[in-house]
Amino acid sequence: MVKKKRLRPIAEFARKVRAYRELKSQPTVSQKYGLDYETMIRPYTGKRLPVLAWQDVRKENHLFSLLAGMRLFGVGRLFTRKSWLFDHTEPSYWQITKVKVDYTAENMNYGRAWGLLTHKGKQETEVKEVDRVMYHDWRLVPKHEEHKFKNFEPLPEPPVRYVFYPPLLRAMILAQFRKEGRLGAEEPTLPLERDVVLNKDYFRMQEQEKQRKEGTAV
Repeated sequence: MVKKKRLRPIAEFARKVRAYRELKSQPTVSQKYGLDYETMIRPYTGKRLPVLAWQDVRKENHLFSLLAGMRLFGVGRLFTRKSWLFDHTEPSYWQITKVKVDYTAENMNYGRAWGLLTHKGKQETEVKEVDRVMYHDWRLVPKHEEHKFKNFEPLPEPPVRYVFYPPLLRAMILAQFRKEGRLGAEEPTLPLERDVVLNKDYFRMQEQEKQRKEGTAV
């Protein structure tokens, strides 16, 4: 007979109270990422932003400073970053699908967002949380430019023609290169396509060439 589990309602209630108090004691998003724009220090952590980021912080916007002034907090719109525009020729952007605003913030310009990521013209199918929302280099894609981002067709990737040798075999080849004095030799690679026919004549010719170089055993 299975022993019935003893119910302890008071202990269970106390556990829920502790979990609730622990949740309430956690800092809000606005408290965690709040920034003093004069000293460039986050009051919650006491850390100062890197000097190289000061110019972007004063001139650019983070994601929720853009979302806070938009209808439905920008759900359905496209957002990109300045670093993506300069580093990639292919479009990279987020399409916002869900926003959770921190209503304790004064201007409601803090929170969490989710969406579909398109990186270098390749769109992911899974919705995930937008990262680096507090970076000050976010930009809204204008309506009249959204079709350029969405209708981009990435170029097909070239086929893989060479692969690297296994680690042990690579070490042996590099050791042979050093022995022969070829210090500046390129990384050894193994071609995936062969232009020769591996028949008996090919191996016979290889053996004859080896004997011609090394000589026959006495």
